[in-house]
Parts: sequence; C-alpha cells; structure tokens
Amino acid sequence: MARQYWLMKCEPDAYTIDRLARDKTTSWEGVRNFQARNFLKQMKTGDLALFYASNANPSGAVGVVEIAREAYPDPVQFQKGHEYFEPRAQPEKPYWYTVDVRYVEAFARVVSLETLKGTPGLKQMMVVQPGRRPSVQPVTAEEFEIVVKLGRKKGP
Repeated sequence: MARQYWLMKCEPDAYTIDRLARDKTTSWEGVRNFQARNFLKQMKTGDLALFYASNANPSGAVGVVEIAREAYPDPVQFQKGHEYFEPRAQPEKPYWYTVDVRYVEAFARVVSLETLKGTPGLKQMMVVQPGRRPSVQPVTAEEFEIVVKLGRKKGP
C-alpha cells in the first residue's frame, strides 16, 4: 500500500516538536473529534505527517513525524479524572483511538497558516479551508512536499 500523508495539530502548551525530538516517540492522545479519530484509524506504520503547532504565534507546520504504531484504543479514555476520560467507553468498545508517532525532523522555520494560504499548490489543503480544521487531516503527497520544502528553507 502506498504511503499516506497527514497533518496533525497540537497546541504548544500540550506538546512540541522539540519535546518530541527529545522523547523520540509519543502517543498522539486526546483526539476527541470523530472525523479526526477516523483519520487516525486510517494511518499506517511508515506514513508521514506534518506536525502543526496550533494556537501558536504563528500557528503553522513545524516539522515531520512518522507513524510508528497504528491506531489503538486511547488509554486515557478509561482513566477516571483524566481530562480525556470518556465514561461511555469500554475496553471492548472504545470510543477514541491514538497512534504513536516518531520524530523525523524539525523545520528550520515555521510554515505559517498565512504562508500555507498564500502558496500555490496548497489552496485545497483542509487546514486552509474555513470551518474544515480537524486536528488530524489528510494531505496529498504534493502538498506534503511543498510544505517540507518551505519548512527546510533557511532565511526569511
């Protein structure tokens, strides 16, 4: 099966690309949107994703991660008192899933949402569409490559 490409959002106060560089791998827990959950369940080991810092200054793509483990039940949904506890979830019938991601690279610069919106070839990306911004979303191979090139570019 061909490699798929994704964009995965995380707020900097929750987790950063720099922290992932230190940790090497982490679970992408806490996704609580059904569309995003369904995208997580489509991911395969070896797929690549843009790590997107949301609600940052500026918000944008900051690096690349690789899917290290395919979707499995998000364990925090079963932990009473956890902010992502889901009382309706049962181990045999989970509501929410997570994947494990592995650090690949941090970009030389943030590829801001403003840059994404203004770059030819990226106008169809879900992240630039008003009202279509789930925390996990697919991107095309072409979109992925454009964003990676922009992120690796040194200078202004």
